[in-house]
Amino acid sequence: MDDSLIDSSELSLDRRSVLPGTGFFYPNSLDEDRSEKRAKDAIDGAEAVVVTDSDADGLGCVALIRERYDAALDVEPFLDAIESRLDDGDDTDEIAVEMDDTGDSAVGLIAAGPHSLAESLEYVATYAEPGTDVYVCDIAPDSYDAVADPLETIRDRDDRVSWYDHHQWPKNVADAVRDIGVDLVVGDSDAECSTDVTLRSLAYDFEAQFAELAAVTRDHDLWIKDDPRSMDLADYAFWTDAEEYAAVVGAYGASLPQPVEAYISHRRVEKEQLIEKAVDRAAYKSVGPWTVGVTYGRCSQNEVADELQDVGADAAVIVKPSGSASIRGGEAFESAHLVARQVNGGGHPKAAGCKPEIYDDMMDYAYHWTTKGETAKRVILQAFEHVAEDLNTADAADEGEENDTDTAVDE
Repeated sequence: MDDSLIDSSELSLDRRSVLPGTGFFYPNSLDEDRSEKRAKDAIDGAEAVVVTDSDADGLGCVALIRERYDAALDVEPFLDAIESRLDDGDDTDEIAVEMDDTGDSAVGLIAAGPHSLAESLEYVATYAEPGTDVYVCDIAPDSYDAVADPLETIRDRDDRVSWYDHHQWPKNVADAVRDIGVDLVVGDSDAECSTDVTLRSLAYDFEAQFAELAAVTRDHDLWIKDDPRSMDLADYAFWTDAEEYAAVVGAYGASLPQPVEAYISHRRVEKEQLIEKAVDRAAYKSVGPWTVGVTYGRCSQNEVADELQDVGADAAVIVKPSGSASIRGGEAFESAHLVARQVNGGGHPKAAGCKPEIYDDMMDYAYHWTTKGETAKRVILQAFEHVAEDLNTADAADEGEENDTDTAVDE
């Protein structure tokens, strides 16, 4: 295939907003080989390994753990690379600095997500030396069975296996993880981010900049939005390589250096344009007691959700060209995780993600792109309907119990 056909950086903004980035078209078989090699390189000779989500919260945990082990990477090669990108006007979605240029950390980093968690744990089970400290941060498994085999292998071999998170955990999953001896600490998702949990869980006297990093990360991750720096952290983590982000915030905390601020400003020009495209596409649907704003596009879902809610949506659904979707709520809708669980996902009451199992071949993806996510929108709205019905049934049952109690008292 001609590389130019999948190089979205050369497309017009209209087309770029409805198609996935170049990485989407990289075959899983080749991507798995590349991911395994990167994981093996990160694990090789490491004193500790962190398997984490690659957003600002997960990578904030990495910065703390590397500080605890005195294993931070030298930040200067990364800053030089940022300045080179600015000079080149680079807007690509996949940016990385070769580890040969930055050195190796004694704390290996394996960026993962809910759908790749078991695979990432398999890498640790396969390649980590006995006695390696293992941390899992900012990810909750869908079920214990999904991670049982590699997690039990790791726990049988290593004395220290810690899991720091703040997502919604089913009790049976949390109990099963703890029962095999994992130090699982799950923070209150309404009050803490995973960086907070890591900060208070590690036996180490951190400098003030790391407490500040946790606070600013929390400001974005919990949608508090009182500190403008929190959006900088979120955008930077999204736009850059995991190793670069961990190195920069490990060195500077939440107050990012000038080259990073300049890079963020450069990337935000297109970001705002893509947000506008997604907001303009939005439709508003009444589902049960809620108004749901639904849109499609390659965009920053948080800002799009904010704009949809500003015009009256109780919940927002942003379907992405890759096939996944973000579900956002607020004071009037706190069941995003319940909706997501019905369509192959999960998350928090006010913020969740999913990828409906509706893509059997490339024709399905072609339909997805040309219809701007029509099928995904439909099945997610159906999930909203099911949640509304379940909540109505639960409310009716509660009301019935109250009436029975009142009758018993009257008698």
